[in-house]
Amino acid sequence: MEVRLADCAGFCFGVKRAVDTVYEQLKSGKTIYTYGPIIHNEEVVRDLEEKDVQVLDTEEDLENLPEGQGTVIIRSHGVSRHVYDILNSRGVNVVDATCPFVKKIHKIVDEHSRAGEAVIIIGSPVHPEVEGIRGWGNGDTVVVENEADAEDYNLPEGKKLCIVSQTTFNYNKFQELVEKISKKGYDSSVLNTICNATQERQVEAARIAS
Repeated sequence: MEVRLADCAGFCFGVKRAVDTVYEQLKSGKTIYTYGPIIHNEEVVRDLEEKDVQVLDTEEDLENLPEGQGTVIIRSHGVSRHVYDILNSRGVNVVDATCPFVKKIHKIVDEHSRAGEAVIIIGSPVHPEVEGIRGWGNGDTVVVENEADAEDYNLPEGKKLCIVSQTTFNYNKFQELVEKISKKGYDSSVLNTICNATQERQVEAARIAS
């Protein structure tokens, strides 16, 4: 049996940055929390738990934090504006390890929403990254995951449209959904916010499979 290792194997930039941030913060001696598991890797999460890093899973967990105590690390997936508001109200130290590529999407969605535009996020509605991105939009910000969602979408009258993507979404599927939405003739701008690492992995996977 031949074993082939992908050229782009390992943690992506954003995830490695977040994991390194947690280990660096442990040196402070303070109580360390992460909002959600820092990474989808059981071994890393287990090691951090053994080092007393506590995982907070819900906004209620954040609201129950001891006021002014400990450090909360925001993982690479990022969070909504509302989560920052909660953390600020608790007076805890916040270390933001949101991936810069995700942070860029937050800024795009925030700016277009403030300009009164509708926003489509192409991605999985239950993915924490998408939940966070949506939290920077307005009432006209929706998630489109598949062809049925794209077919059912109707732009509110008089609105312009901005389309972005979850950073880890399949590029070919993104193109297909954008094409389906574009056929509706909306006044729209499309921003491919899939990160380079994701696209490289998809190309590499296709190469290995061929």
